Amino acid sequence: MPIHGSLFTDFKEEQTSDQFSLQNKKLLKVQMGHGPVMARTGSMVAYQGDVRFENQGSGGVGKFLKQAATGEGVKMMTCTGQGELFVANEADDIQVMYLENDMISVNGNNILAFSSSIDWDIHRIQARGAAMTGGLYNVVLKGSGYVAITTKGEPVALDVASAPTFGDAQAVVMWTGGVRMDIKVDTGGLKSLVRGGTGETFQMAFGGQGYVLVQPAESVTDGAHGQTKSGGSSLGDLLGG
Repeated sequence: MPIHGSLFTDFKEEQTSDQFSLQNKKLLKVQMGHGPVMARTGSMVAYQGDVRFENQGSGGVGKFLKQAATGEGVKMMTCTGQGELFVANEADDIQVMYLENDMISVNGNNILAFSSSIDWDIHRIQARGAAMTGGLYNVVLKGSGYVAITTKGEPVALDVASAPTFGDAQAVVMWTGGVRMDIKVDTGGLKSLVRGGTGETFQMAFGGQGYVLVQPAESVTDGAHGQTKSGGSSLGDLLGG
């Protein structure tokens, strides 16, 4: 007997020639004919054709040591072959961008996939301000190619050049090249919370030129913004030092 209803037309595979495209806001479609792709380990939900996967761990000895020391980074797999690959992560929203000889700084927990032409490394961010224990680490992606990141819900992209910009360190997902990040310390602590303050011990303060992406959830608990130390750096400073 035939199946009646619009299920198979409403959710039919999207047709596109782009390497990265959104099948829907929670599912990324990758055209493998454009070359290898780095994807978060375990993110494959389906594929058609001949696609192969090789676990890369945290990406080489140097990156593995950084990941072990900092808690930052994300386990990646190399995806090669021909066909269409579909990846996702816990039904999070997916944001796709194309870097053209540019760079971004992303929380490792929010990285879903990127073109193999993109260079990546883990960086400790120097921040000005009062000294604090620990360190702040992000994954810097640099070069030309597609990048897909995840967010808990629909984010907001804040233009830091338009006004002084601050974000909860547990909600900031990424920022673009040209943005400078400092730490604003809330010395009020518990007293600040009792008197109606935010209760946060520190916030991330942004300036310069570019955008900061903030998600509507304080779910970034492991990785890039788990700890912090004082100082201030742009992405250019990070890659140059």
